[in-house]
Amino acid sequence: MTRVDFYTIKSDQPQARLAISCRLIQKAFGLGHRVHVHTGAPGLSRQLDELLWTFRDDAFIPHGINPQDPDMPVSIGHDRIPPTARDLLLNLADTVPEGYQGFARVAEIVNEDPVVKQAGRHRYRYYREQGYDLHHHPLG
Repeated sequence: MTRVDFYTIKSDQPQARLAISCRLIQKAFGLGHRVHVHTGAPGLSRQLDELLWTFRDDAFIPHGINPQDPDMPVSIGHDRIPPTARDLLLNLADTVPEGYQGFARVAEIVNEDPVVKQAGRHRYRYYREQGYDLHHHPLG
């Protein structure tokens, strides 16, 4: 069964949420995992794409928005989950994307922004109602 992890951060700034996303992506990529980030919005996909190129001087994470290459280790998308197998789904969208069950792990990042927090609560309830064992990781 898919493992679902919620990471909560004590900031309402969107940039803090993206910075945590980059750290999780870097860690997963470093461990050899294939990652898909579902953003739910084209603008957010572009922001994350740019940030992955610049967030650390010593890090290189091969990635692309809706990449044509199915072997791209990290993919970013905002409308649908890619058909190729991935290990980790990082969900930044307000809703649970279709196809999440095909991942070994789902990571949800929630911050203190009222809209993001409320959407995170809805997703938490959804996963709980589906019978998933939920894990919570508060981040400073």
